[in-house]
Amino acid sequence: MFWHRTYKLGFFVALALLPAMIWPTPSPAQSGVDCYSVGSRVASQNGGTLVQATPENRGGQTVCRVVVVIPGGNGERPKRAEFVVPAN
Repeated sequence: MFWHRTYKLGFFVALALLPAMIWPTPSPAQSGVDCYSVGSRVASQNGGTLVQATPENRGGQTVCRVVVVIPGGNGERPKRAEFVVPAN
């Protein structure tokens, strides 16, 4: 029974420290960044179709990683292009 008390004490200590270990920090997705609009603009500027637009945090700055498919000319395959654009 002694080990049970020891583990119970450790459990409560870990439970008390849990909020400090997993304190929520706002991710780029929660910070109100509209990467879809940024991605749509990038896709239209390059004559392609928007595939994906996701916010990322790079060096403390929020950026949008945009993936665009640009149609190929003269029967060529479409090209996948990736852009990293500031979120502002």
